[in-house]
Amino acid sequence: MTTPLDAIICAQRRRQRPLLRRAAVYAALVAAASITLLGLSGWFITAAAIAGLAGPAVAMAFNYMLPSAGIRLLAIVRTGARYGERLASHDAAFGALARIRPAVFAALAAQPPAAALTFTTGDATARMVGDVDAIETRFVRLSAPWGVAAALCSGLCLVALGGIAAAALAAGCTMLLLVAGRILSERIAVPGRAVQRASGQLRDSFASLADAAPELRCFGLEDWAAARIDAQSRILAAAQRRHANAAAWFDLLHAGTIGIAAAGTVTLAAGSGAPRAALAALAAAMTVDAAGPLLRAMIDRGRLAEAQLRLNAVFVPSPAWEGQTRSRNHATAIVLTVPAGACVAAPGARLALTGPSGSGKTTLVEQMLGLRTSEPGRLRLGGADIVTLAPDSLRRSFAWAPQDAMLLSGTVRDNLALANPHADDAALWRALHDAVLETRIRALDFGLDSWIGENGARLSGGERRRLAVARAYCADAPWLLLDEPSEGLDGETEALLVQRLIDRLDRTSQGLIVVSHRPALTAICTQRLDLAPGAARLRDAA
Repeated sequence: MTTPLDAIICAQRRRQRPLLRRAAVYAALVAAASITLLGLSGWFITAAAIAGLAGPAVAMAFNYMLPSAGIRLLAIVRTGARYGERLASHDAAFGALARIRPAVFAALAAQPPAAALTFTTGDATARMVGDVDAIETRFVRLSAPWGVAAALCSGLCLVALGGIAAAALAAGCTMLLLVAGRILSERIAVPGRAVQRASGQLRDSFASLADAAPELRCFGLEDWAAARIDAQSRILAAAQRRHANAAAWFDLLHAGTIGIAAAGTVTLAAGSGAPRAALAALAAAMTVDAAGPLLRAMIDRGRLAEAQLRLNAVFVPSPAWEGQTRSRNHATAIVLTVPAGACVAAPGARLALTGPSGSGKTTLVEQMLGLRTSEPGRLRLGGADIVTLAPDSLRRSFAWAPQDAMLLSGTVRDNLALANPHADDAALWRALHDAVLETRIRALDFGLDSWIGENGARLSGGERRRLAVARAYCADAPWLLLDEPSEGLDGETEALLVQRLIDRLDRTSQGLIVVSHRPALTAICTQRLDLAPGAARLRDAA
């Protein structure tokens, strides 16, 4: 069964085909040059030694110029081809990863609400980094079979100079090595999978604890956190040790087969003369050694399989939105059904969602955005049930400032551009003015291009909240969804924020849905929906 990840990888293989072909040619050239170089070196050293032992006359007659020139040429060709193969294969891998990572991120971002909540930041990062890196290894090694094929062809031709039996032995040793490696790869797959899982779990644990670093310091839990990281590190180290122990059998098998091939070949080729026997022995050894990249791929087979399994979990089937209703990006009425009846918010209306903590205000807002699942019939937008609307349609209809807004580790401009990449500076400054943040941003060294740090670390809590509000103001949407926009603000700043919000609504004719328990905000709303448990009711704000 072809998975979405398999389809993406296949597409990238087709896209990178010219580079992969170049890498394959270089790999074949490296293998052929390496085997010919070592075989010729063995012949040359042995023949030169025999000539030297035969006396000065034979030594002087021995033509050492041509073989030595050939050896130097082969060394240059091998080095150049090796660099070419690495450049081409890594260029292909990096080009593929440059498109695979965005696809993985897009799949994570498009997760259905129930699935999205199961991914922590650390887990998502582990899949984006560690698991995708395993895919890079797969691309880099795509040229390995071509190198092995070239090694067999060139190696066996050289070994055959020592006799057909010697060539048959070299071929048999290479085939036996690959078959045995395939069998061993089944044994090493489980430790390989364990390494990939433990690596992901360590990244997840570290990210979770790093996010809570201030609280851990506050409560003196640094040692406890370090112990958790240490325990996870030990699990990873144990998995890596088991994997390394299993991989050692590959090294033993590889080295042993090389020795058998060299010793057997030199014995079978002895009748053809010492120089040819030396050539055949070294060529046979290099032929078997050239299978190394395929063996390393077998060693990593379990890690790669686990990485692909973890990435495939990201590409869960998405709802089939084709044929479902799509809303237009203009003002539409919203109907919210509660036990007391239906709340109809006409285009341009101002609706306050109130109720005690935990009554479902934020959940209702997230259902409007498609970030959480909604019961059929509870929410309607423009006459269509919200569960039938495509997510992109919902998000074009609302400009959202969440209660716990996350900010990019970037500039003020970067954060505002999330809502509207095409907004000019005048629109950005106008949004900051309406969010009572213009003066603060102008005071920064670079204004809109000032770096605000990790999640807005250079700003106060209230300033981060107002930057999120300004971001929502930048979006061209018919409805504003503001979740506790004035929480934590002093009375003077809140009053100014509310007044400028009124001015903005009057100017843009946007509708407003605000979650708040602050009277200053609920007072500007013409409708109020109280979500108190067991007593949800709709009434005029007045």
